[in-house]
Amino acid sequence: MLGNQFEVIEEGLNSRTLISNDPRPGKEGKNGAEYLIPCLDTHDPIDLVILMLGTNELKNTYQKSAEEIGNLLEEYFVKVILGRKSQLADTYPKLLIVTPPVVREDTEYCKTKDKYLGAMQKSKKLNEIYQTIATKYSCYFIGNDYLTTGSDGVHLTKESHKKLAEMLRDKILEINF
Repeated sequence: MLGNQFEVIEEGLNSRTLISNDPRPGKEGKNGAEYLIPCLDTHDPIDLVILMLGTNELKNTYQKSAEEIGNLLEEYFVKVILGRKSQLADTYPKLLIVTPPVVREDTEYCKTKDKYLGAMQKSKKLNEIYQTIATKYSCYFIGNDYLTTGSDGVHLTKESHKKLAEMLRDKILEINF
């Protein structure tokens, strides 16, 4: 959608958290804060980082408020990304913060073992919290207003994936590189 003048490096990972270590067997290595600097350095120099994290931190297991999630995003990601000078050029990456979709905790998936108990209200607050952080650090921002989840209440629908791709394309093309 962006054309040949852009190289997109996708680093998404199911179950990635901000700072929490998933206690379930087979879910090791999902702590995003531990992975961030090696990831940035691997792809150096980077013009733009697109960050969409926070949903997994909403799990009841981690007992985090929306405000705590915002603080974690700011301290462990926003400050690190914006402060990570390229080792190859005299540049710093720009940052686009994307708020994850609102969790629908009334689904069977979310109700299992109260996996996402209270997540709907907390995830609704993330939009405002993430926008405030983006403004504070002069980052780019995309809210979750047009994003809906599928039957599990957590993951985007096919239509929302398409909408998000279009919103990302439009925002990226607005940025002056």
